[in-house]
Amino acid sequence: MDAVGTLRSSGVKIQEAYTPFPVHGLDDALGYKPSNLPIAAFLFGLTGTICALLLTIGTMGYDWPMDIGGKPYIPLPHFIPVTFELTILLASLGMVATFLVISNLKPWGHDPFMFDGRSTDDKFLLVIDLDKNKMDKDALTNLFKQTGASEVNSKIVENH
Repeated sequence: MDAVGTLRSSGVKIQEAYTPFPVHGLDDALGYKPSNLPIAAFLFGLTGTICALLLTIGTMGYDWPMDIGGKPYIPLPHFIPVTFELTILLASLGMVATFLVISNLKPWGHDPFMFDGRSTDDKFLLVIDLDKNKMDKDALTNLFKQTGASEVNSKIVENH
């Protein structure tokens, strides 16, 4: 966390950080904005509610109205289970799809890529795009060494 703060205060733009376990506060230190996933969940849930109500009201009230014991054609309390289930279904499926798109985890046409396999075991990685930073490679290497990096590697990565 201290290294991220030092690098960011030096003007280094960090593209991504890979850690073997969740580090609380790292998102704030990297300057990530809050996700819009809750807004998407609300919109997908609202879509599910509207679809369920249109389906049930359209079916029971207009397409096939039945007079059952003098009850109204559109009994809204009877539609609650269908409305609830469709709301949850569309909200959850929509959130999964939105998460996959936002995180660039599309299951089609994408080969898995890992900068270093040790990041899933015991190493912390910071990914820097040299083209987006004002410092040259040697200055960045020295800055990383000053912040306590045990190893500094450079890789050419295309289409990531």
